[in-house]
Parts: sequence; C-alpha cells; structure tokens
Amino acid sequence: MQTRQFPFIALGFGIVLGGVSVAGATMLPLLTRLIVAEFAFFVTAIGAFIAFRQIRDHGMAPSHLLTGIACAALALWFALRGIALWPL
Repeated sequence: MQTRQFPFIALGFGIVLGGVSVAGATMLPLLTRLIVAEFAFFVTAIGAFIAFRQIRDHGMAPSHLLTGIACAALALWFALRGIALWPL
C-alpha cells in the first residue's frame, strides 16, 4: 500500500466502523465500543493528516480535499462518541 492510498482506505474503515458503533450500540459491550471508537479515531485522523499533507505537497485535488474533510469529520465524530461512552 502506498501512502497516497491511505486516506481513501481510512475513509472506508471509518464509514464501516461508524456503522458498527451506531448499529451495535446496544449489542456490543462497553469496552468493545470504546476500542472501536478509539481505533477508528486514530485511523481517520491519520487519514485526514495524510490527505492534507498531500494537498500541501502536490496541490489541490478535489478527491484529496473531500477525503481529508470527511476523514477529519469522522475523526471528530469518533472522538465525541468515545468521550460520550465514558460516563457509562
């Protein structure tokens, strides 16, 4: 895998894991939901970082911009989702 492909893969993981953490919210144990949220946060945050670094290095490409924004939004959502699980 090349580094330039990682943001797209991270976006796919984020979408899949986002569906798991929402759909299985009552079926999965708390620790599993926390691990899923943490893993997805790190993967999507790294994907956003790499996408924005590619934009900086190689110029503006719409696919990289949209992927970076989507990964950043998913990273924020997973961070908030993980924080919301702590009081449980």
